[in-house]
Amino acid sequence: MSLAGWIAGLALAAQQAPPALDPDLPPPAPNPAVWWSPEIPRPSSEIEPLHGRRLGRREEPVPIANGVDPLLYRLWGLQPLQNQLVRRGEMVLEVWARPSRGVRQAVIRVTTRRDGRAFVQARAGLGCCTPEIDRRVDINAELPSEQIPALKALSGDAMWGQPRDVTVDYGDGSVSPVCLDGVAWDITLLVAGQARHLRRACDDAEVGSIARALGLALNAAVGRDARFDAVFPRGADVSRQQAAYDQLIAAGGQLKPAANARPQPPAVPLPSEDEPEADAPAATPPTSQPVS
Repeated sequence: MSLAGWIAGLALAAQQAPPALDPDLPPPAPNPAVWWSPEIPRPSSEIEPLHGRRLGRREEPVPIANGVDPLLYRLWGLQPLQNQLVRRGEMVLEVWARPSRGVRQAVIRVTTRRDGRAFVQARAGLGCCTPEIDRRVDINAELPSEQIPALKALSGDAMWGQPRDVTVDYGDGSVSPVCLDGVAWDITLLVAGQARHLRRACDDAEVGSIARALGLALNAAVGRDARFDAVFPRGADVSRQQAAYDQLIAAGGQLKPAANARPQPPAVPLPSEDEPEADAPAATPPTSQPVS
């Protein structure tokens, strides 16, 4: 190469090189379009156990009527229950705890899948005073295998045949549910094609009628974060409420439908087992430590 050609090449390279940044000037602003096109990583099963599912051709969404708006779920960092697609052999149990005094609230969601794995997502926080859920505590973890059989058996429990809203008849008349000092509970069971919702005020006999579900949900969540456990000083112990319900029944009392009791949402038909399913979630390897 001639000297003239070499010099011309250097000049061309200098023209194509980006200009040097002036250290006295601020860096150039990033392209704002990049903000709206990020790479979204696939969440782990601990965070979203039913991620990526879509309705098949003959599948219908299950009506959910537990009083929780889809946007409220997102404030708590949870996928709306209305969006969860549960298939045969699977179950979602959801429990909301609302103390009558104070603004601390908690929600526990337990999901069992057909692949034999189960997961808990739990949240606690302050449900007032700021637009977001303040001091929110998040728990996302896979459950040990020994907890799964009792959870799977829960869908056949007789409690789901109880009225959605109740009053307590102690044998000498009904008492309207007034929660003055305690915790009111909303529990929802979602299985393939159907959902059931029960609301119980803080009367021990009322709460005792759903004690089995409460105990299993609490047992899945407590012991993982001390801040969450502080919301439930008795942990997963619901023996007092269970005893109160047992005594009510033994004394001839009962739970009666409340005057404003609402019907359960209707079931939807299930496709045949031969119907192909859309977008079943790919299994993710279990983690050695809970994700929180």
